[in-house]
Amino acid sequence: MDRAGIETMLMNYYRNIDRENLQFDFIVNKPKKGDYDDEIRKMGGNIYLSPGLNPIHYNDYMKFVSEIVRNNSDIKIVHAHNEAMGLYALNGAKKAGIDVRIAHAHNTKIVRDYKWPLKMFCKAFLPYSATDLWACGNEAGEYFFGKNNWRLRGMVMHNAIDTEKFGFSESVRKAVREKYGLTGKTVIGHVGRFNVQKNHTRLLEIFSRFVKTDPNAVLFLAGEGELMDKMKEKAKALKISDKVIFAGLLQNTEEIYQAMDLFILPSLFEGLPVVAIEAQASGLPCVFSDKVTDEAILSGNAFSVSLGDPDGVWCEKIMQALKKENNRPLGKETVKNAGYDIFSEAERISSLYIKMAEQAYGRE
Repeated sequence: MDRAGIETMLMNYYRNIDRENLQFDFIVNKPKKGDYDDEIRKMGGNIYLSPGLNPIHYNDYMKFVSEIVRNNSDIKIVHAHNEAMGLYALNGAKKAGIDVRIAHAHNTKIVRDYKWPLKMFCKAFLPYSATDLWACGNEAGEYFFGKNNWRLRGMVMHNAIDTEKFGFSESVRKAVREKYGLTGKTVIGHVGRFNVQKNHTRLLEIFSRFVKTDPNAVLFLAGEGELMDKMKEKAKALKISDKVIFAGLLQNTEEIYQAMDLFILPSLFEGLPVVAIEAQASGLPCVFSDKVTDEAILSGNAFSVSLGDPDGVWCEKIMQALKKENNRPLGKETVKNAGYDIFSEAERISSLYIKMAEQAYGRE
């Protein structure tokens, strides 16, 4: 299983659930080995490689899920995290006799690609294939399941994190800044996959304007993806290549946040991004696009700017956020008090899974 937002959230829970009474197995759709595979197996989880979710394999995929579930009597719940396309997993589970089937919404929009018509069709049937409707936040739940279904049947599962791990550390900040040559710089940071959703094109344009105000600024980009090379070319075209660090996929993002002075997220759409929670836990001032749900704004140092506003407005908000008084060590408590602490949330979800299984199948 690869390292991305949803996968990171799942691993946060998997590391902290009651594994004496619960176990997670994973169905993955990519043939290559994932970043989390070894850790999953070490904790006792199984990884099942599906035939893939593409138009020629949909029936095979449904049959695959049914066979996995039918051949493993320990599986009592199927929790689908691939949103609209989760319909196939839920239908496969239903066919195999699974009485607890959770559809989970992680976003507030479906990308208009070649699968868009099919995804919209599947989205319409999700509430009827699932027994339970969960989401990262209310906006995502309403978008995928409809306001009425969400009001009657919805439950929020927070994208919780280890708040202690992301808490601010001056010594870590100093070490990371020295490592990347950032000492004395104004570091604008972003963590996210290079894809259309994350809107790196606009991010680079905003930064190219900001650096004219603060020539000492550096843009630190953590992540990888299909648009990374294109964004490097964009940085060249904007003549800011010497001011942008393309750091690639990093496993120590909790340390990287410490080195930043501000976190920026100009996404075209989001559910409730884990990176927004992590950044606020590290005490960073944050500037999000108005397409990031207001539910993600947990601190008084997080601000929203319309994507329709010109780059100059974004730069003004960035400067305002940087100048605002901020006590970074308080960030982890702010996030914890908002209900995003993984230890308490994992305990809640563990109890809920067990209760749902017992109600559906009885005590075994």
